[in-house]
Amino acid sequence: MTVVGAYAAKTDTGRKRRRNEDAFVLAPPLFAVADGMGGAQAGEIASKLAAAALEDTDAGRLTGPAKVASLIQEANRRVHERSSVDPATSGMGTTMTVALVEDDGVVIGHVGDSRAYLVRGHDLEQITEDHSLVNELLKSGRLSAEEAESHPQRSVITRAVGTDPDVDVDSFVVETQDGDIFLICSDGLTDMVDDEHILETVERHRGDLDRMTRQLVTAANSGGGEDNITVVAFSIGETGAGLTVEDTATMEAVSLQPEDKTTEHIGVRIAPAAVGPSVARVRVVFAGLIVLALVVSLLLWGLLH
Repeated sequence: MTVVGAYAAKTDTGRKRRRNEDAFVLAPPLFAVADGMGGAQAGEIASKLAAAALEDTDAGRLTGPAKVASLIQEANRRVHERSSVDPATSGMGTTMTVALVEDDGVVIGHVGDSRAYLVRGHDLEQITEDHSLVNELLKSGRLSAEEAESHPQRSVITRAVGTDPDVDVDSFVVETQDGDIFLICSDGLTDMVDDEHILETVERHRGDLDRMTRQLVTAANSGGGEDNITVVAFSIGETGAGLTVEDTATMEAVSLQPEDKTTEHIGVRIAPAAVGPSVARVRVVFAGLIVLALVVSLLLWGLLH
């Protein structure tokens, strides 16, 4: 049985941007990062719409890569529909990298240049491929790895959620082992912090994902903080929340869209539907007892006076 261990997330505006156009979803067994793009506040709107689509879309009986691709396609539909009817958001889009923990492993869905990493043992592996101009030039041999790191167009992406009626989604399954740690992050981290430093930070704080995400954001800001920074981390089969896929079926998705402040989220929020009628009944009974106590007190006061 697949077990989600600890999990945490942190997002920060960075040092150069006025607004945070990143959004994330932290809803075990579902995790995601979206990095919006567009003029004015359009990037913020795009990432928030995409995150919301993950939260409230019912993928029916689909599982695995088909389910994750379906969720991202719905996000694409909503963002594109909004940009088509609202001139202020015309052309907006967002990256989207999703991880869904299922019994057979972690299902990854990916569009754009936000990234998913797997840390296993002492190794860090980027498990998504950047849909970016620089990566295309790198693969074709027209650009070296050193040139790619400082290329002026390294933020130009070749695929995004919402810019077209349909989007091509990379989706696949990663088989897991106990102790695996998955990171999902926006390019505000990876443009500022190299893979070696990311791995060092993960290994140093493997037992405290909250501190790990904090330290990664701090490192990105120390490196210049040129963009919004978002990091989502979760472990497999470790101590922590200790939630199975079944246990988390009713958990509430949390997508956070801050403006000018740092936001973090750790642990679990239970959706209202998960506590539902039984809690409501308790509240009604409790209220009735209070009313009864007041009536009795008034009667006794009248008798004594």
